[in-house]
Amino acid sequence: MLCALALCMLLCLFANVLFSQQAAPTASISQTPKEITPPRPNYPFPDGQGYVYSAEWHMITAGTGVVKMESAGGERKVTASAESQGVVNVIFPVHDRFEARFDPRTFCSLSIFKHSEEGSHKRETSIHFDYAQKKSLLDEKNLKTGETKHVENDLAGCATDVITGFYYLQSLPLQLGMRYEFPISDGRTTIVRADVEKREQIKVPAGTFEAVLVTAEATSGPLQSKGKVWVWYSDDASHTPVQMRAKLGWGTLLFRLQSIEK
Repeated sequence: MLCALALCMLLCLFANVLFSQQAAPTASISQTPKEITPPRPNYPFPDGQGYVYSAEWHMITAGTGVVKMESAGGERKVTASAESQGVVNVIFPVHDRFEARFDPRTFCSLSIFKHSEEGSHKRETSIHFDYAQKKSLLDEKNLKTGETKHVENDLAGCATDVITGFYYLQSLPLQLGMRYEFPISDGRTTIVRADVEKREQIKVPAGTFEAVLVTAEATSGPLQSKGKVWVWYSDDASHTPVQMRAKLGWGTLLFRLQSIEK
């Protein structure tokens, strides 16, 4: 699931004109509460834009990923896909589809659906966030055996999810030296800490970008100590996620922006 977290934070993912060159702050890191901050008034959600990424592992292309946001009535819908290719597809084929919905007024996640085919495992998982009852409701079906399970977990308050969290980070100011901490849930809640560290120029197939580097990792919950994510967002009003590196227990994945579909 951290791989999905990595994908969402990059794509995902990922407000202001290019900052003038200046040294990184040396003062202590500014910190915000461990909660989801609603988007600013008239925030321009990147509706209709599909971010297309290549995933590289040990210098070989391991697959592709696409993430896209669309308006869905009073909600926003985020879709994501991950497809393995080449040697990796032979060793461990991956064909995943995600759909997440959230409230654009608050950035609180409403539901997640995942169809996953990973190696010999095939399953479908749906999660519903019931804020009135303070519960997340997970239902999962093993598509090979037909086995099902239902799990309910406590939900303290507004949380984002492993797909929408990518866009949540993109909506934040991302000023150098800032630290953001917020809850993210895949049925169980984890606190993620994201630090805006420095500016760099990044070259990817989609072009060359002035970018800000954001590092993110789980500080509590089931994903704690499971890995770390580095995300480069364009240092402009769009905060386009142009590159991401995810360090997992079995190795490192590099995601590079190939194109933006509209």
